[in-house]
Amino acid sequence: MRSAAGRSGDAGPAGAGSGDTRSAAADASDTRASAAAHAGDTQASAVGTGDTCAPATRTGGGARTPATRTGGGARTPATRTGGGARTPATRAGGGARTPATRTGGGTRTPATRAGGGTRTAATRTGGNGRVFPPLPQHPDPQAPFATSWWGNAWIAALEGTSLDAGRLSRGRAYAREGHVDTITVAPGRIVAYVHGSRPRPYRAEIRMRTLTSEDWDTFLDAVATEPAHIAALLDKDMPHALAEAAERADVQLLPGPGDLVPSCSCPDHGRPCKHAAALTYQTARLLDADPFVLLLLRGGDEAALLDELAQRNAHEAAREQSESATEAGPENLPGTLARDALATEYRPPLPPPLAAPAHAGDPPLLPSLPGAPDPTSLEFLATDAAARAHAFLTTGADPFAAADPWHDAVRLAASHPGLTGRRSFSRQFAELARAVGHNPTDLSRAAAAWRQGAEEGLAVLESPWDPPAGPFDRARGALITADLPRMTIHRNHLTNASGSLQLRYGRDGRWYPYRSEPGRDDWWPEGEPDEDPVGAVTGMIGT
Repeated sequence: MRSAAGRSGDAGPAGAGSGDTRSAAADASDTRASAAAHAGDTQASAVGTGDTCAPATRTGGGARTPATRTGGGARTPATRTGGGARTPATRAGGGARTPATRTGGGTRTPATRAGGGTRTAATRTGGNGRVFPPLPQHPDPQAPFATSWWGNAWIAALEGTSLDAGRLSRGRAYAREGHVDTITVAPGRIVAYVHGSRPRPYRAEIRMRTLTSEDWDTFLDAVATEPAHIAALLDKDMPHALAEAAERADVQLLPGPGDLVPSCSCPDHGRPCKHAAALTYQTARLLDADPFVLLLLRGGDEAALLDELAQRNAHEAAREQSESATEAGPENLPGTLARDALATEYRPPLPPPLAAPAHAGDPPLLPSLPGAPDPTSLEFLATDAAARAHAFLTTGADPFAAADPWHDAVRLAASHPGLTGRRSFSRQFAELARAVGHNPTDLSRAAAAWRQGAEEGLAVLESPWDPPAGPFDRARGALITADLPRMTIHRNHLTNASGSLQLRYGRDGRWYPYRSEPGRDDWWPEGEPDEDPVGAVTGMIGT
């Protein structure tokens, strides 16, 4: 049945929707009332008095959406969802009213959150578009319209195209003051009425290219391979990695400069005019709250995309499971080798190995026989071999396998109690020194360095080096502060004036104390190394 809307001195467009029965009446006193009723659903009406009526718009599916204003306030158009109840939205006396709307079967659509923390209800139209009620005013004039990186990319696409900063500034002001009315988002376009200086609002529209079916296939494949991307979209987030994956597949989700095509019913021919700019800035707030608005602009419906992602994710999981089963091969069933089945003699399996002992055992007592090796030397070597074997058994590695003969001899001399000494040496000690081409005094000094710091202690003894000046400056200052003897520097050595105390700086950052008879320059490791030079000196003086 055909419906019409009219009023004295103005006229509104008429539209027809299949299956709807609508009526409108107008009087000469500029009061208009409309009512719509649908069988089995909710009745709603919108009434406007004393103001100009904005044109009605159609949403997907053929429903006619009228707009009303009351008492000088901002206009909020009523919406009708496909085949369902007609739901009005009104604003009176400058106040803001955010409607909750129902879809075709009376189902209430949930509200989504727009930029700045304000909840707005998003309504689905009869097709795959969405309708957002007017966003509230921006309370802070310095606050950005977008806080997400994709919302800012949307704004950059607008500002990168405009040649007039003045129009952009006025558009931002319009957006902050709430001049943008209900926003309808559909594939490839955004439409809203923007209130300017005149009573009748202007119809602003932003268009952008939608993705092809091949582009969507490529994009969905990229998202489905990463479960984190799916989780991010469900959480209303669009990580950089998702957009980068789409770009690598030659799918451009975000618009670039020149991709947004504005138009407006105002007489200003700027691209964009202030009304289209205001619409674009408000859309950035919607994108902040829900990146699916951007996907809808590119031609993708949220429900359809999530269904397709669920199917592709299930297929991907099944494929990975199939590949894992193929790589694992057939299940190994228990069996018996043919040689074991045909063997005439049965041999039981070996028992499991014994647990490793807590420590290495003692060597046996060896007799002293004419012409045989010295039993004391054999006992010494057996003790060391047992210790290394125990370490290998418990740790799986020989800690001294890579040591050269000299380092190994130093380790033996430092660890065996019968081989220690400084002035008098046992026969075994002298033989060990000669076996590696050194004299007993050198071996004894090296063994003392090994006991002081193991490998690093031996390196400090044998290898002078030139460290940075910082540690030495700090060490000399600390020694002077502690009222300890003043020391001179030579390479990595600090030596007192009498030539009896010395600190050597190791590559491990510790100070190694040495002592010598005054004037003899015969330095021997003595005391424990310390990262604090004062501690190293005091520890040596106290010994």
